Amino acid sequence: QRRGLRLSAPAAIQVTVRDALNQALDEELERDERVFLLGEEVAQYDGAYKISRGLWKKYGDKRVIDTPISEMGFTGIAVGAAMVWLRPVCEFMTFNFSMQAIDQVINSAAKTCYMSAGSIAVPIVFRGPNGASAGVAAQHSQCFAAWYGHCPGLKVVSPWSAEDAKGLLKASIRDDNPVVMLENELLYGVPFEMSEQAQSKEFVIPIGKAKIERQGTHVTLVSHSRPVGHCLEAATVLAKEGVECEVINMRTIRPMDIETVEASVIKTNHLVTVEGGWPQFGVGSEICARIMEGSAFNYLDAPAVRVTGADVPMPYAKILEDNCIPQVKDIVFAVKKALNI
Repeated sequence: QRRGLRLSAPAAIQVTVRDALNQALDEELERDERVFLLGEEVAQYDGAYKISRGLWKKYGDKRVIDTPISEMGFTGIAVGAAMVWLRPVCEFMTFNFSMQAIDQVINSAAKTCYMSAGSIAVPIVFRGPNGASAGVAAQHSQCFAAWYGHCPGLKVVSPWSAEDAKGLLKASIRDDNPVVMLENELLYGVPFEMSEQAQSKEFVIPIGKAKIERQGTHVTLVSHSRPVGHCLEAATVLAKEGVECEVINMRTIRPMDIETVEASVIKTNHLVTVEGGWPQFGVGSEICARIMEGSAFNYLDAPAVRVTGADVPMPYAKILEDNCIPQVKDIVFAVKKALNI
């Protein structure tokens, strides 16, 4: 340090969600030798989406493991390893393929701690892309947040930003319970600002805690994953018309931080939920039910409104796909409906 000059602290930097996940895996593989990654193409190919880029070369075959195309098989191996206190990170190339291993995820991983009276823990992370991508049709485009959020014994996280991705993945790997981490393929290449704090190797985001991404006074927008960005865009549009939206990023689907939503609704008196999944029995439905059953219901000045994906299997044609996924204009319309303007 030269006389008269002060060295500045590291500033926030731009990091893609892909790189944030890669950092989290790298740091946790380095921190705990019980952690290992397995899945299709995760090793020599560096991952189908390059999330595990460089990790096989750094940690070798025993820590980063390519598997056959058999979700039932390698998920079973991972769950068994977790039962003897290894800490597997099991990657699904897409969560649609996790249906091949649903028995392992639910009946083996989620229920074992309860059925063993707490004597057998299953510290495992199931992770991979979830929800609609682009041009991959019905069998690769559904959101499993409501599916897995329905099941006791699981924790379910759904990140939006790079900080979410890094902090939640590290927290999930360190957790002694099975965690389902629902990422979004279309966010992998998106850069977000990462704070100095988030660049630390010890940065974690507590599971079960939502984040207010934008303060507002007129209406509460609650979302998770990629639609959080749509909500922020809609809030910017509506601000020009004098409507101030409070945007809540749920981050965790189970356990659900309903207290943050309640506090916001008490302030704004209006609620709109936004998700990419189907409407029936969805995440938004659960949020609305919790608000109706709690004390915040008395503060609502209008019925809550849900914005969801269309109630159909995802079409392949782009124009139909666009009409099946909530867009900014749909959120703006829903807010105006809630506010009766």
